[in-house]
Amino acid sequence: MAEKPLFRQLLEASTIGLNLVLATFVGLAMGYGLDYLFDKYLGVITYPWLTIIFLIIGIIAGFRELIRMARKTYDGDDGNNKKGI
Repeated sequence: MAEKPLFRQLLEASTIGLNLVLATFVGLAMGYGLDYLFDKYLGVITYPWLTIIFLIIGIIAGFRELIRMARKTYDGDDGNNKKGI
């Protein structure tokens, strides 16, 4: 496995936290938007349930991406060197 340049390693490390935060806020925004649309166009009050459900889905997606990036870093760039984590 070839060693990555320092700048690339720093760039990959900085995206880990950013992905976690972005996934959480995207889930929150989707849930809030759906609550708003259901209330406005269908007259069904779902607030705050869709917001909470989509927030949890966003958090799970963020941690899933975090684990995927950690595995990719552990296994190397090509992903062919599986070590069983």
